[in-house]
Amino acid sequence: MSFLQALILAIIEGLTEFLPVSSTGHMIIGSSVMGIATDPFVKLFTICIQLGAILSVVVLYFKRFFKSINFYLKLFVAFIPAAIFGLLLGDKIDAMLESPLTVAISLVVGGVILLFVDKWFAQSTINEEEEINYLTALKIGFFQCIAMIPGVSRSGATIVGGMSQKLSRKVAAEFSFFLAVPTMFAATGKKLLDFYKAGHTITNDQMQILVFGNVIAFIVALLAIKSFIGYLNKNGFKIFGWYRIIVGLIIIALILSGHQLSII
Repeated sequence: MSFLQALILAIIEGLTEFLPVSSTGHMIIGSSVMGIATDPFVKLFTICIQLGAILSVVVLYFKRFFKSINFYLKLFVAFIPAAIFGLLLGDKIDAMLESPLTVAISLVVGGVILLFVDKWFAQSTINEEEEINYLTALKIGFFQCIAMIPGVSRSGATIVGGMSQKLSRKVAAEFSFFLAVPTMFAATGKKLLDFYKAGHTITNDQMQILVFGNVIAFIVALLAIKSFIGYLNKNGFKIFGWYRIIVGLIIIALILSGHQLSII
């Protein structure tokens, strides 16, 4: 994996982590196009650099992370389902991470849902994070598990999950971002452990690439997250739904026509 390839994937991650379009799905597509998707280190890289993007949430919402113990307890409750399913289904998730077709189908299905989600959940009654109770947090946590399927979008699943529980778009999006912090810390730790258990080691050059990728993802995410919240409040999800459908159908068409998505 070169620094140029790392730069491309890190920019993709920073731009898409907080959008309901699936950052993992886009990185799978990007790494497949570059012909590096099956490399063990690339798989590690695509998980670990999500942590860099997620840390931008801590910076942008710094005061919120030191507000009350209830804030952390709600995040912990919401995190539990993903922790359990992640441990149980880790191997199957890894297998799906090599499948552009899985990503494409998930993009289309998720896109169709996003076309209608604003109408389905138009009436919100929770307009502040403090109003979220533990049961609601747990339900949102189960929605996050759906995003273990590549292409679904962790942020998209949890935002829709929050809106289904009467959260406003803004509160659902922000809670989704907050929940990403413990989730991605855990995912990164597990991926590193699995990487070493499989007999792999990280070389000095690879460590430099990992650090570089996290820094780039962090910077790009800082620039992207505020813009997304503002756009979401004004315009909703429809544009993201159409984007997912178009990209997903293009990928399916390429695969059905014999392309292997490995052209670089």
